[in-house]
Amino acid sequence: MSATSTTTRTATTLRPRLLGRSVVNLVVGISVLYTLLPVLWLVLAASKDRDALSGSDVLSLNHFSFVQNLKDLFAMDGGLYGRWYGNSLLYAVLGAALGALVSIACGYAFDKYRFAHKEKLFGLVLAAVMVPQTVLALPLYLMASGTGLVNTFWSVFIPVLFNPFGVYLGRIFSQGYVPDEVLEAARVDGAGELTTYFRVALRMLGPGLVTVFLFQLTAIWNNFFLPMVMLSDQDLYPVSLGLYTWNSSATVSPEYYPVVIMGSLLAVLPLILAFALLQRFWKSGLTAGSVK
Repeated sequence: MSATSTTTRTATTLRPRLLGRSVVNLVVGISVLYTLLPVLWLVLAASKDRDALSGSDVLSLNHFSFVQNLKDLFAMDGGLYGRWYGNSLLYAVLGAALGALVSIACGYAFDKYRFAHKEKLFGLVLAAVMVPQTVLALPLYLMASGTGLVNTFWSVFIPVLFNPFGVYLGRIFSQGYVPDEVLEAARVDGAGELTTYFRVALRMLGPGLVTVFLFQLTAIWNNFFLPMVMLSDQDLYPVSLGLYTWNSSATVSPEYYPVVIMGSLLAVLPLILAFALLQRFWKSGLTAGSVK
């Protein structure tokens, strides 16, 4: 009798667990499909010619034109896409690297130093995190116009160097990775503040630096509104704005449609490559402060 009741209780206990696990797996499966299906469509559409795309014949095995679309992409408008791609790499990689260094340094200063109104200033940083970037586009344009930087490389590059969310993350990483005792030991050994930061603290902040870099890289690579406001010279366009221009022209000139899709596929590759190469540091950075 007791064995039967024990079995019944065990089955009753396991049933909600299995149901909950099934629901979780279902949600995860739907999320994966929601994420991967657009990418799959992009890969298939990039391998089709204009006739297949206009006829919504993406899933067929006919009209394969991947290599030709790739050649047309880099030949269109005198090879302008290659210029846009180089611009995006310059904006994103250099901007993310410098921006991550600035953010980590500011976060380190907020964490380790005492100065007047420190918490009030950090509160302003947190408030700036909640301000949409599109709201700042017009003030930035007016400032760039006043200094003569409109339609130049610097009008897009300088604003991306400062990221309030990166400063917030920099302070969190500094609290989790850099013990005060290590800094005190370095100072006792005669190291100055800059030497302590660059030779001791910055090495400990490596995972945080990579994490902020990846966030910055993604944001700058996908940046669209600021370049659209600042730039009128197509030679300075990033990939996002350039493909938007071509896509707008595709309604009148359908030959742009296959190259826009191929260009969109190539535009995804740097982000995938960056996350794949730096995921070890990124994952360790996300767990900063979780274990004391």
